[in-house]
Amino acid sequence: MRIASAAAGSLEDLMLAKIRTPVAAVLCCVGLGAGVAGCDGDAMENWDPFAASTPSASSASSASSAPTAAAAAISGTEKITVAGRSVNVSCSGEPVEGGPVVVLMHGGGDGLDKMASLQKTLSGKHRVCSYDRLGAGKSDQPDGPQDLAASGRILTGVLDRVAGKAPVVLAGHSLGGLIAARYAPDHQDRVKGLVLLDATPPTMMNDIEKAIPKSAEGPAAELRAQNLAIFQGQNPEKLVIPDGPVRSAGDIPVEVVRHGKPYLEALPEYGPRLERAWAAGQRKWLALSGRSTLSTAAGSEHYIYVDEPGVAVQAVDRVTDQARSR
Repeated sequence: MRIASAAAGSLEDLMLAKIRTPVAAVLCCVGLGAGVAGCDGDAMENWDPFAASTPSASSASSASSAPTAAAAAISGTEKITVAGRSVNVSCSGEPVEGGPVVVLMHGGGDGLDKMASLQKTLSGKHRVCSYDRLGAGKSDQPDGPQDLAASGRILTGVLDRVAGKAPVVLAGHSLGGLIAARYAPDHQDRVKGLVLLDATPPTMMNDIEKAIPKSAEGPAAELRAQNLAIFQGQNPEKLVIPDGPVRSAGDIPVEVVRHGKPYLEALPEYGPRLERAWAAGQRKWLALSGRSTLSTAAGSEHYIYVDEPGVAVQAVDRVTDQARSR
């Protein structure tokens, strides 16, 4: 069953329910933010959010080593080793003197291939890279549950390899946006700009618990249970995602772009509450910087960079230009 554009993949299946309704197609976006094989995708019905992943030999949480000066620039897609793990990375576009490297971060349940068209467009003006997080796309599976610090260490290793000492702008969709926003405050030396495309709100668990009470029944009850399970680590990346306050990432340019089509309202009875909670969650991300702005992609549901790619491209262009001038 496909349920959410904002839920990290598992909502699309709404677990074992397999309810095929118009509502299901809408709700896949309530949780983390993407879709397994994409919310628009095919292989959703056979995806089991509780299926065990095959563990790899080395730990995902160990620190990565800095790149050597001899490391060749990546062109196209290739596997790199970070903390002993194989990570799938794609880079394109020419470096711009003094300019940041743009790093795209996919939503939960997706992979770098989902953002390939956006990367191609941006590469006309910028050096752009993307990567599959552990448990996503063609990267290794995590050994066990991950926290945001472990996911951040993999991101650091990727940045070491693809950007070296150059500044970076992180552009994240849904769960990728949340990870970028949590990472930036601790890495102000290299993260010089953020673009959050309908990023998972910082208090999503609490938002869902308030919007859909325990007394709810039917699809709403399943949606609630599924999302809470996702945030507790029952997702492809085995990532545990706690609620938390928004910390400052410094005086960097930040663009928060939220969806304009109220697709979450399709959930009977509780949909309007979910829409209001999502909108409030987008506003919370403005606390990242005194230079934060919020805009609405009027014609988009959750996948803004698919529904209105021009909006996403322009947001990245603006932030990158501002980051270059700092």
